[in-house]
Amino acid sequence: MKNKKLIVRLAIGFLAFIIINSSTFQVKETNQAIVTQFGKPVGDPRSEPGIHFKLPFIQDAHFFEKRFLEWDGDPNQVPTKDKRFIWVDTYARWRITEPLLFFQRLRDELGAKSRLDDILDGETRTAIANHLLVEVVRSENRESAVDVEAGGGAEALKTIQVGREKITREILRAASERTADLGIELLDLRFKRINYVEEVRMKVYDRMITERRRIADQFRSEGQGEASRILGEKERELKRITSEAFKTSEEIRGKGDAEATSIYARAYNRSAESRDFYRFLKTMETYESTFGRDDWLILSSDSDFYKYLKSQSGR
Repeated sequence: MKNKKLIVRLAIGFLAFIIINSSTFQVKETNQAIVTQFGKPVGDPRSEPGIHFKLPFIQDAHFFEKRFLEWDGDPNQVPTKDKRFIWVDTYARWRITEPLLFFQRLRDELGAKSRLDDILDGETRTAIANHLLVEVVRSENRESAVDVEAGGGAEALKTIQVGREKITREILRAASERTADLGIELLDLRFKRINYVEEVRMKVYDRMITERRRIADQFRSEGQGEASRILGEKERELKRITSEAFKTSEEIRGKGDAEATSIYARAYNRSAESRDFYRFLKTMETYESTFGRDDWLILSSDSDFYKYLKSQSGR
């Protein structure tokens, strides 16, 4: 008898545990929940953390995240307004703001991500197709290295009117209008990566190489011009220095000759003996500069040039 009572009590306790467990559920700080009865929502969403109650067995609790959720799109090949094909990879952040509406329209996060794929990818394609490539890849009109090196010429980057930041805001605004009736709030959307398709990318690389070579040739030409200018200045300065040195040497030589002539004149006018000695000295210098060891000279006997030779041979 005692064993039967114990078994009955245990059965009643177990049944009571099951009933209590199935009639309560816990909502955490990071969750929100709705209660459904035979698959249909009943009551208001439960967003306050704590213990909540429901009818056992016939009602179920469905939990949804309160925190920010991520959406990571797949890279897509998209044409721009100027017919440039690029790969675009985007990501977004979203959250569930109305769990009841979210459950009715999408059921769960898997369904939400599938719906976001259609909305965000579609709006991204539309936005990029309505803008030029330069608008997609640039956010502002800051001066770039290409602008500086090209001197603002034809190769300088074009001025943008919209820019990547505004394009992402356009996509976010258009997509938010489509997700408003899904119980979802889109928080942010960004381009993770933008790149050319392979065939276009190779052409871009070739163009970049050509542009760099053009700039290098420009610098090389300017360097050669500067080198020629420096060499010209060097030659001109060298000629100037040489000319001034020649001028100075001639002036010194002229002064020396004038001083020597003055000395000779003073010596010549001093006395008859001095004049005779001067004539003799100058004649000897003339002999030395005129005659060589093997030279033959024919002179008349009354020549002044022969006078000192004659007197020397007479001795």
